[in-house]
Amino acid sequence: MHERRYSGEVERLRSPERLARLEVGRVVELSLKGICPRSLLDVGVGTAVFAEAFAQRGLRVVGIDVRQEMLTAAAELFPQGHYLLAAAEALPFRAGVVDVAFLGLLLHESDDPAVAFAEAWRVSAQRVAILEWPFVEEDHGPPLEHRLTVDQVQRMAQEAGVRQLHTYHLTHTVLHLADH
Repeated sequence: MHERRYSGEVERLRSPERLARLEVGRVVELSLKGICPRSLLDVGVGTAVFAEAFAQRGLRVVGIDVRQEMLTAAAELFPQGHYLLAAAEALPFRAGVVDVAFLGLLLHESDDPAVAFAEAWRVSAQRVAILEWPFVEEDHGPPLEHRLTVDQVQRMAQEAGVRQLHTYHLTHTVLHLADH
């Protein structure tokens, strides 16, 4: 269970090189463009890099993770968030409870990406934003066999009931947006 999850040191998740690759500000801006959300669920919160950035934009943020170590790190690095131990495939929330569900480099790590996508779609009222690594062999990020193609994410979106998925190819990542 959760065999693809990140197993490196917590400090590496906030390394300057990694943060530069993630383009946090650009991802947050695109994730919120055209909507007026008040709340966000950060699925796979990790060290709360994105939770903190979304909160700085005025959103009430809840973060979940399957690893207590990550929740502890998130709470230490960004104590203003609210954190729960939970899996992406079984979100402990009612339908439409948050405006945005954000999965930052998490979908490829989930045990069942299609179920994780469907759960994010279920609990979100306005948008699901999914940040993933591109499907190319690189010296950073997960191995190619763990990465998702744009077509795979498109299929998951269709299975979840999404009518249209917008995909943005950023410098080092791919951002998918699905609107209700």
